[in-house]
Amino acid sequence: MSLSSTVNTTKRPLGRLALHSTATCSVHATAYGRCVLATYTDVTKDVCKEEFSKFALCLRQAVCSLFLR
Repeated sequence: MSLSSTVNTTKRPLGRLALHSTATCSVHATAYGRCVLATYTDVTKDVCKEEFSKFALCLRQAVCSLFLR
């Protein structure tokens, strides 16, 4: 990604959200992804509920901190 495309992305709300949430929630996203990957052949309800809840909470907090300053 070039510098000009990064600058253009950060001026747009969704671009800022994508950059901010990627940096902020990467640990929770990784944990959720690992859970899904480990259990995708034997899917049951709420198998990754804890990981998803933490990831969703992180995303909500990222949105609030970015747009509701």
